[in-house]
Amino acid sequence: MTKAKALVITGNGTNCENEAAHACRLGGFDEARIAHISELMSGEVRLDDYHFLNLTGGFLDGDDLGSAKAQANRLKNATVEGKSERLVEQISRFIADGKLILGVCNGFQLLVKMGMLPALGGDYLKQSVTLTYNNAGRFQDRWCYLKCDASSPSLYTAGISQGIYLPVRHGEGKFLVDTQATLDAIESKHLACLKYSDSQYTAPTMEFPENPNGSVNAIAGICDETGRIMGLMPHPEAFVHRTQHPRWTREELPEEGDGLIFFRNAAQYIKKTF
Repeated sequence: MTKAKALVITGNGTNCENEAAHACRLGGFDEARIAHISELMSGEVRLDDYHFLNLTGGFLDGDDLGSAKAQANRLKNATVEGKSERLVEQISRFIADGKLILGVCNGFQLLVKMGMLPALGGDYLKQSVTLTYNNAGRFQDRWCYLKCDASSPSLYTAGISQGIYLPVRHGEGKFLVDTQATLDAIESKHLACLKYSDSQYTAPTMEFPENPNGSVNAIAGICDETGRIMGLMPHPEAFVHRTQHPRWTREELPEEGDGLIFFRNAAQYIKKTF
């Protein structure tokens, strides 16, 4: 059986790398390495050696130019030191090899600004959606109910019957599209795998605070058409154990938190595929 190896990127303002690495290990990965972005730039660490890339939350480059925009430009244009290879070539090869990428919060912002989501038609370098300032005009730190689309190709949400409960903490989480055609394609292909909902997971909602940012169609997370690349504003790595739940001392809860399924599904896919 393949030794499943996860890579968690840190540096330039990320702040969730330890939680993400811990979630990967709990989910079944044999290795979860935290690497500074400079290690990728220098060639000391190569994506080819890993199966699961984690782009975590934080405030990349202080969110100058807009959330994650500076890092998106860096990853699309930087050349690996001493190599005649751009970093984006490694990323493209990583995707073509059938490997996995999960972007959470700032990582989701990074994926959409690179163009890697929703990647309609398989174009992973053309931006068509964005994440911008919350309708409330301020940072939101709260827990949200998320309705899951059972028809979504996302491998991360496979097995979620109705919905999950996860925390959000962001100032720029409002999901927007460039055209109605893009939104129609996302919806028709079931790429909007998670939507902000009421507490019973009966329907998506645009009401605040259940929808904390005003995202179009209440979209909280999307995947590409393969289901192997996913981004979401809520933090699955922040709820992998019952003691992370805000009411854990008052309710009888399962030992595992709702977010762990993302990492378990990823580990199982890798071990079956490679």
